[in-house]
Amino acid sequence: MMQTHSNLFSDEQMRDFIVNGYVTVKTELPRSVHETIYRKTQEYTEKEGNLGNNIFPRVPELQAVFEDPVVRGAFTSILGQNYVMHSHRHPHRNAPHSGGQGFHKDSYWGHQKVRHHLPRWAMAFYYPQDTPVEIGPSAILSGTQYYSNRITENNDGETALNGEAGTVSIIHFDLWHRAMANQTDKTRYMMKFQFIRLDEPQEPEWNVENTKWETDGLDENGNLAAKRHETTWRHVWKWMAGDSNGHVGQQANGNLEKHIEALSDEDPTVRSDAADELGLLGESASDAIPMLSETLRDNYEPARLNAAYTLGAIGEPAVSALIEKLSDENGPTRRMAAYGLAAVGEPAVPALCEALEHENDGVRVEATYALAQIGSTAESAVSALIERSEDSNVEVRRYIPEAFGAIGASAAPAVPTLIDRLANDDDVQVRFESALALAQIGPASSDAIPVLKDSLSDKNRYVRDNSIHALKRIGTPEAESVLFDYLLMARWCSITNSESTF
Repeated sequence: MMQTHSNLFSDEQMRDFIVNGYVTVKTELPRSVHETIYRKTQEYTEKEGNLGNNIFPRVPELQAVFEDPVVRGAFTSILGQNYVMHSHRHPHRNAPHSGGQGFHKDSYWGHQKVRHHLPRWAMAFYYPQDTPVEIGPSAILSGTQYYSNRITENNDGETALNGEAGTVSIIHFDLWHRAMANQTDKTRYMMKFQFIRLDEPQEPEWNVENTKWETDGLDENGNLAAKRHETTWRHVWKWMAGDSNGHVGQQANGNLEKHIEALSDEDPTVRSDAADELGLLGESASDAIPMLSETLRDNYEPARLNAAYTLGAIGEPAVSALIEKLSDENGPTRRMAAYGLAAVGEPAVPALCEALEHENDGVRVEATYALAQIGSTAESAVSALIERSEDSNVEVRRYIPEAFGAIGASAAPAVPTLIDRLANDDDVQVRFESALALAQIGPASSDAIPVLKDSLSDKNRYVRDNSIHALKRIGTPEAESVLFDYLLMARWCSITNSESTF
């Protein structure tokens, strides 16, 4: 059991984050710090326009917000001790009497990635001013980080993330959210920052008291805009606790046939709940594999999501059925099969390595994505992934470095491949995924220092950013020298402007 630290999450807070997709904390900073941040942001925005990614160096007082022990404790609990801040930052201005936004998920800076159910990425929404509902805070649809589509209409089920100055809401990167209407004469600012997990969890990094997933109280949670996904939640909990072993399900106790029959019910909620209940049975639900496989095609996303994670909970007996669905003509079905295979984990790796050779592009895409989600226990796939690194399909090439990064230091044999992709791939997303993977592999990436140095001049800002993280993580004198030389050249003076040039 970890040593208790006051600013890390409790089991209850971690469970709430897994279920709801957000948590709200408040910094311990004096109000004057937030007033300074608001004043500077307002002044600079009026003169210079939106500060975009430069909001952090332009308003350096923001560093105190993200160094605050409460904020650091929350991010450490979710993303691990070695999490890093992404260079994409944005001050969101909600003008007086604005109409607000529609619900959306953030893109990856214009690029496409399969949504992560596991919290490898997170965002912070920080308010430098008091933000009651009438000034237009951000709102979220709790629990919807696991959905590609919305299941509620209009703004039904939304939760306002309102709070006093200094409030920081940390959300799963893929949670549905929006800006609410500003009904006042005041301008509301919200600073959005993104963060990345660099290391796969090996043990709980919160104040764990009970490593077992507890369900007490979940039925009473009236704030969810999503359906129940206990099998999915339990999978995420176990991953965050560093537990890669399959769980032992309950005995069927005569309920198996009832739940299988309910998978065909006309009511989509009944189908969804039945799939979830089967997940609690683990391998004891093996007889349900054929029906669950068909439920991956359900037109109701909560039902097919539950079917995917229930097949994952059944484990190795479900692998062949899931692999078959990777070549389904229906895109959402293929994606759910990939989620299920990722949930199976290590027992699915040999079959996924075979799928990397499939002639169908879509199968290879989903197979590489699933291996990336399995992470550290997919070490045996490294050589097969290396062989596909120059795949003709760009999506395959994008998920291969992501897989190496998730596998971590054990993917060191892939460093020459990542060096080649970072230096030579014409797809920018392949390059920034390769640089990030080198950061995640860490010191074993030292042979990449020359190409990382060159990548500090890449035309894409995020390739540069990930190269910086990689050099820092490598940490040798050579890497630090390259990094310092670049940072001295690129350093920003926060008080230089058109009115004060020297």
